[in-house]
Amino acid sequence: MMKLVTIEYQGREQVALYTERGIIPLTSLNEQLGMNWDTDLFHLLQKNQFATLHNWYNSNGQEKLHSLPSLPVNEVPYRALYRRPGKIIGVGMNYWDKAIELSGRPPEDEPVIFLKPDSSLIGSGETIRLPVGAGQITAEAELAIIIGQTCKEIGEEQAMGVIAGYTTSLDMTAKDIHARNPRFMQRAKSFDTFLSLGSSLSTPDEYENLNELEIQTVHNGHVAHSNTVNHMIFSPAYLISFLSNVMTLHPGDVILTGTPGSVTIQSGDFVGCQIAGLRKLDNRVEN
Repeated sequence: MMKLVTIEYQGREQVALYTERGIIPLTSLNEQLGMNWDTDLFHLLQKNQFATLHNWYNSNGQEKLHSLPSLPVNEVPYRALYRRPGKIIGVGMNYWDKAIELSGRPPEDEPVIFLKPDSSLIGSGETIRLPVGAGQITAEAELAIIIGQTCKEIGEEQAMGVIAGYTTSLDMTAKDIHARNPRFMQRAKSFDTFLSLGSSLSTPDEYENLNELEIQTVHNGHVAHSNTVNHMIFSPAYLISFLSNVMTLHPGDVILTGTPGSVTIQSGDFVGCQIAGLRKLDNRVEN
């Protein structure tokens, strides 16, 4: 079990361990223990150091952390896990109730997928900007999967083994643009600030029963929608396998697994994603 966060520390965004004693930047770990971990989470994943760090942490690493100074959990500035994923893959209508609500008919036999540009990515505490003239904008809380290993054409039985961890996310959509023509979905999903990525990552072994994990869309302090992983039409394992048969997945790629429900957002609103074991994702909305 391991939890990581990206924080702003010593003038730059870098990864840190989230522990019961507080936040321990990997920079400190390297300095104090003579380690050589990359201190950027995306590069840590790309260089295949993530699995090694996880193994070290679960063997004797946790004990060694007791001798290191830590930063108070509530006094560090949290940032998006990283800013430039190789791919951000969205999955549409992946909860039974949501699919029937949107289409008025049973869901499709195959996942609906789309790509989000990295220029759309922001982190918790940053501002979602409403595009001028785009009409109604919605926000959707989603469980996001962070890929930890390169994979191609794998089966469901192998899929869970390539996951580095999970995080929170918010996917925004220009609903009126999409409603004009379904072919406009990519444009409706691609505006700047239309993806918020969480600041914390929990490894899969943090969750004994992933199917019971609840994803909540929070709007102005109230839980507007919630549902659990076992109500997804296509499970995380299926999605990873399906996508790996379309495109090669690389460490650091992000898969947005769909939402239990969307909310219409307006200037002045606060919208968030809440998932157990992860820091809450919160964003303000402005014109």
